[in-house]
Amino acid sequence: MDIPAPMSNAVAPLRLLFEVNARSVWRRLVALKDQSWLLLGLIAVFLVGYAVLAFSLFHFGLHFLSKFPGMGGLLVERLLYLLFAFLFALLLISNLVISYTNLFRHRETAFLLTLPIPKSTVFQWKFIESTLLASWAFLFLIAPLLAAYGLVNNVAWHFYPAVVVLVGLFIVLPGAFGAGLSILLARHLDRKAFQMLLIAVLLTVVGIMLFKLRPEPVKDDELETRVLAVIDRLLENTSFAQFPLLPSYWLSASVQNWAEGALTAAGFFALVLLSNAMFFGMLATTRLGDSFYEASSVVHSRGSIFVRWRWFQRLQERQRQISRLSLLLRPRDWLDAVLSWRNVFPSDVRALVAKDLRVFWRDTTQWGQTAMLFGLLTVYIINLRQFTRQLDSPFWISMVSYLNLGACALNLATITTRFVFPQFSLEGKRVWLVGLAPLGLVRVVRLKFWCASLATLLIMLTLTLLSCSLLNLGAARTVFFGATVTVMTFVLNALAVGVGALYPNFRETNPSKIVSGFGGTFCLVLSFLYIVASVVLLAVGSPWGWNPSVAEDFEPAKAAFAWTVFVLISFLAGWLPLRLGLAKVAVTEL
Repeated sequence: MDIPAPMSNAVAPLRLLFEVNARSVWRRLVALKDQSWLLLGLIAVFLVGYAVLAFSLFHFGLHFLSKFPGMGGLLVERLLYLLFAFLFALLLISNLVISYTNLFRHRETAFLLTLPIPKSTVFQWKFIESTLLASWAFLFLIAPLLAAYGLVNNVAWHFYPAVVVLVGLFIVLPGAFGAGLSILLARHLDRKAFQMLLIAVLLTVVGIMLFKLRPEPVKDDELETRVLAVIDRLLENTSFAQFPLLPSYWLSASVQNWAEGALTAAGFFALVLLSNAMFFGMLATTRLGDSFYEASSVVHSRGSIFVRWRWFQRLQERQRQISRLSLLLRPRDWLDAVLSWRNVFPSDVRALVAKDLRVFWRDTTQWGQTAMLFGLLTVYIINLRQFTRQLDSPFWISMVSYLNLGACALNLATITTRFVFPQFSLEGKRVWLVGLAPLGLVRVVRLKFWCASLATLLIMLTLTLLSCSLLNLGAARTVFFGATVTVMTFVLNALAVGVGALYPNFRETNPSKIVSGFGGTFCLVLSFLYIVASVVLLAVGSPWGWNPSVAEDFEPAKAAFAWTVFVLISFLAGWLPLRLGLAKVAVTEL
């Protein structure tokens, strides 16, 4: 009997994993034919509409910048460098979070490690899967932009296939770096020295960002040259994006040179990107398998990551003392004490809320994504301070205020899609136990909606009021935008909960994979379309006008029509999905 080569033994399990997952995906696609064709048609229309709308906006923006007198090409060039630099940073963070979840907090990984499969093969598959999960949104965003860039510059036909290859090489690098960092984090996170180093690095990064993004006052004698001063400061503050050792620089330089017909320079940067993608990709797939197995063993055998801190040891000792009297103490901890205050909530509601909060607290991967989201919000608030002394035209005041409304709403959609949508699916295969409880599945879904709505409303009202204060908007506008964000909060939470109940995924325990599925994409697209329509309608019916003459610009009939349509689409976008989701849950419960 011939003994197969070692390489064949290494490749066969990976090919088997590919085939199994490909068949699973194919069967899910085939199962879509059992869904309503009207619903599938609406989803297809929404996806195509998003692509067309994004392409139109990018095309308009690039065309507008390219026509800027004397500096249009420079602004477009710097914009691409800056965009790809920030996208690389976001891809790196996303790969870090998803890789950590996929490698160390996923049941499938633990199951695969018990099979007669080489541990390096398990890591290779999880590396590929994590990179695809972290990069699909990037590809979904960047495709309309690159298509619009090519159309504006009248590129040759070979630009588009070349860009596809370049983007494919580009996403390998943050995937490899993210996987390596996740293994390093998992392996050494319980060490006090590593924790101190990590805290020091984070504080340094925050300090640098606060220093670089600090607002600079504009002098009175610079009012006439304000545009040039702002552009000079913009080019100076974004020069970091042109650092030659950044992968985003190689991609941006290759794309721009290819569009301009400089194929030699474009080929040089493409080869630099190719060589680095091959080197780090091969390094990750061939050398990180052993480190992954050791890190996995450490993660699943250790206790809390704060075990070396004295305050944690004292806290553990205090908890052990309390546990000896746990049968006599009610409530058991501070969470139960808060929820049981004066018996405001019924006992079944307290139990469900406490369960969801404890699940969120014990899932460390949720912390990372929460910290990343609030970090982005902090950066947004810091940059928003730049507008406080530069808005003197009613047109730009109204424009920036509604753009701020759109930014707040998009952050809200990110929170509801990422954290609220998978809540029902995270009940998992134990959902039948919840259905047997006196609470019932219908009431569980409603309670999840109200808890999520109140929590996100607190966050979004704080963000809205703070941004309005930084923009020096009046009390009337602040109240108006606060009321608008309140309506959007309940609508987007109802949409996320309803679609999550309509398209649950009880087989998956990873929230990132649940969101990346069909239902999560559908929820994100619907949320985006609702936000765009709402902001446009409210801007059209603005009572503060776009011209210095407020009285002449405001039309009560047009405003009343816009607000009526806004209320109508808000009712339909929130009530209809939630109603359909509750109806499906009620049928399932029976």
